[in-house]
Amino acid sequence: MTLYRIEIESRKDLADLVRVTGADERSFYFFERKRRMLAFFLPEVDFRAANALKQELLSRGGDAIVHRGAIAGSVDRSSVVILGTLKTLEELSFKLRSMPYWGLDAVKDQLLQAISSLGVKRWTLKVPGRDDLELGGHTKVMGAINITTDSFYPGSRVKGTTGCVEAALRMYEEGADIIDIGAESTRPGSSPLSQEEEARRLVPAVEAVRRELPHLLISADTFRSETARAAIDSGADIINDISGGAFDGGMFPLLAKRGNPMIIMHARDVPGGMHHPVTYRDIIGEIIAFFSWRLSEAEEAGLNREQVILDPGMGFSKNAAQNLQILKGVVSFTTLGRPVLVGHSRKSTIGKVLGLDDPADRLAGTLALSAYCAMKEIPLLRVHDVGENRRAVAMIEALREEGF
Repeated sequence: MTLYRIEIESRKDLADLVRVTGADERSFYFFERKRRMLAFFLPEVDFRAANALKQELLSRGGDAIVHRGAIAGSVDRSSVVILGTLKTLEELSFKLRSMPYWGLDAVKDQLLQAISSLGVKRWTLKVPGRDDLELGGHTKVMGAINITTDSFYPGSRVKGTTGCVEAALRMYEEGADIIDIGAESTRPGSSPLSQEEEARRLVPAVEAVRRELPHLLISADTFRSETARAAIDSGADIINDISGGAFDGGMFPLLAKRGNPMIIMHARDVPGGMHHPVTYRDIIGEIIAFFSWRLSEAEEAGLNREQVILDPGMGFSKNAAQNLQILKGVVSFTTLGRPVLVGHSRKSTIGKVLGLDDPADRLAGTLALSAYCAMKEIPLLRVHDVGENRRAVAMIEALREEGF
């Protein structure tokens, strides 16, 4: 059970929620008047909890969409769409303190977390030896460089340290806020590297980029703590871990000690196998539950959650339809109060939607999704084409400044 914020932007969104919860279809027109309220989705709770939430919300001017059988008790469980103003939801969370039954105590804790995240639009992450990393307010761009021979997009591959420096200099000139350097491919069917080989490729490249661009933030893309340690010693500022610290138990303690920010990405399975089909009952809720778990583990290891960026992992253990669901619900990932990164650049979902097999043909689709993310105020995008994406984001932000 994971409560999270949702957006009901259209009649179709509302109709989908009525269908998913199993509510009476005739209630659609009643709820349509209320879809502009704040909305949160709560999957599969005890039917008595669903009824209690609906009654408490109704008494405060809010409402809840529940299964049509919940009131009569003809179903055991019901998903709930919570609808209300901020004041209504605050009053509900206070009331739930006196209702420690049917799982409502857990709902109270999650609702309080979700409410507290609503006004969070800016984040400050401490970077050892450098100025703070400020996220929010406008969308920043991270340029992706791969020191590999088999990454899915050949245009992102560079040869050795020299090629990495050349790419970093070009991206810096094009306006990159951060450079992300990786030495191991995670494309479908890729073969894993040893830790020694990964470090042999990555560390000299990080050192060289740091010499050429002493003020630019560098992210090292690795899930191995020993490689991360060597990369930080060589000048990396951020660790981008595709496993969210799940593959190497030493990652969280290392970053807790060093104080560097971390990107926690959602994925299932191991590198090379992360593209196998996975079934999700509630993909947004399950990813948020994963993030909540990893944040708890990080804090237990001494890593401050204020140092964490969350990446829903587009394309990792997800098919095209699931990736589109992630993009549609991308704002939901802010429920935990941490900044979100989206890595969509030239990925297969774009190819599937547009009928483009070659990643080289997917720039237009990438720019469309970057513009969409900027409209949703996503603070950080990981892309291959910095200049083009920077300009797309700038146009959207100009429109937002005009109140669009």
